[in-house]
Amino acid sequence: MASDQNNIEKAADLLFEAHNTGKPCSPIRDLLAEGDVDAAYAVQAINTKRFLDAGRRLVGRKIGLTSRAVQTQLGVDQPDYGMLYADMDVAEGEEVDVSRVLQPKVEAEIAFIMGDDLDDERLTTADILSSIDYAVAAIEIVGSRVADWDIRIQDTVADNASSGLFVLGHEPKILGEFDPRLCGMVMECRGEPVSVGAGAACLGSPVSGTLWLARVMAGVGQPLRKGDIVLSGALGPMAPVVPGDVVEARIEGLGSVRANFAAA
Repeated sequence: MASDQNNIEKAADLLFEAHNTGKPCSPIRDLLAEGDVDAAYAVQAINTKRFLDAGRRLVGRKIGLTSRAVQTQLGVDQPDYGMLYADMDVAEGEEVDVSRVLQPKVEAEIAFIMGDDLDDERLTTADILSSIDYAVAAIEIVGSRVADWDIRIQDTVADNASSGLFVLGHEPKILGEFDPRLCGMVMECRGEPVSVGAGAACLGSPVSGTLWLARVMAGVGQPLRKGDIVLSGALGPMAPVVPGDVVEARIEGLGSVRANFAAA
């Protein structure tokens, strides 16, 4: 059953208002036909257009829900994607005001910076391997405009894949200098481990996740472009953060990256 267009627009309005006011809304899934993920992406597209019309700059994509551990946390069973905007980028060393993200949590990821346009949905693994310019360690600060993180797949897709902010590390590596599948990750908060994992948590490999994303984006007419940032998915479970936290992620072969959260 297809979702009602009026309800799609209502869902977009609720999430857009939550973004603008900083007040989470109720889950939007009940406005959509059960299982209609395409309708959830239609909600996301409405707000993407609003953001771009308002002057935000699109700089890449994020892949969500690639980790089985995160899927278990959120009760979903497939990946999704969202948009990355320039104003989401947090320079390493810059303090983050927790209030910038609703209900913030952190994830450690590998970020790929693309070296080619990928506008053919018949892409292969070889195409992806040859098109990645370099990789860096990254921390994604995810958030939810849906109250209490009460989300299912339609809620998070509609909510731009629960995006928030991101921090990129400063040790770029090319493929061949590290193994994106086997590299281990440890993320610490205030010096205590809060998440561990490895590249294989991302659909078997972050490269495989990026292949999935590139095919999907080409198929919907929004292909990845040279210079785009791809946050390729969490390497382990996400962890909540509060004011004053210092989060550091270390990824084998890619060094470390840190996110500092301003004290209250």
